[in-house]
Amino acid sequence: MIAAIIAAGRGERLRAGGVTTPKPLIRIAGVPMLDRLLDAVTAVGIARVICLLNEEDDTVAEHCRARRRNLDLRVVRRTTPNSMESLFTLAPFLDRGRFLLLTVDAVFGPVVLPRLLATAAAHPDAEGILAVHQFVDDEKPLWIAADAESRVIALGPAAEADLISAGLYVFDPVLFAEIGAARRTGLTALRQFLHHLHARGYRLRVAKVPKTIDVDRPEDLHAAAAFVHGAFAE
Repeated sequence: MIAAIIAAGRGERLRAGGVTTPKPLIRIAGVPMLDRLLDAVTAVGIARVICLLNEEDDTVAEHCRARRRNLDLRVVRRTTPNSMESLFTLAPFLDRGRFLLLTVDAVFGPVVLPRLLATAAAHPDAEGILAVHQFVDDEKPLWIAADAESRVIALGPAAEADLISAGLYVFDPVLFAEIGAARRTGLTALRQFLHHLHARGYRLRVAKVPKTIDVDRPEDLHAAAAFVHGAFAE
């Protein structure tokens, strides 16, 4: 399996709060966020990684080149308008079976990826496995409802939805058949694309994982550091 990391965002809310370091290189408990993800995928035995970076800052690309010494890491440079287009940009490199998709914003403990991958292995017919948890610290979380068999039955702020997306996924490249339809419909975010896949009948399941923290705002940096120092306590 290959891991794809979306790290092309500009981190505008962090910049507005005075954070000038490129988001992938921001240190959480002493470790750059990008390195934290690379270490996590390596720990579950994934040796091939493709990383999407924007074209505006060379420092992250230089950092990745240094990591290539002990990892099969490919860098794609593209400034994309949204998370959905970031995923679509990587489509030509993700056509050989299921892949793990992560965003550089996510901070999570060591059991999260093993649980996600174990759920994916248990459901080989699913086109998408969405890591979910119940920790809400986001102004616009993606709410998800699932049945007793872990099948996604609704996405959005439905009354029965009590799970939120952790921003980690295992996908089958068959979903890229929907690129044209998604663009024609005017979708502009990964969460909208997930709604589209569900509406089109793609088999989506959830993997319940411990708490993760999405780092978007300056205050998230303190919360993420405390989370790590607390040994990722739920």
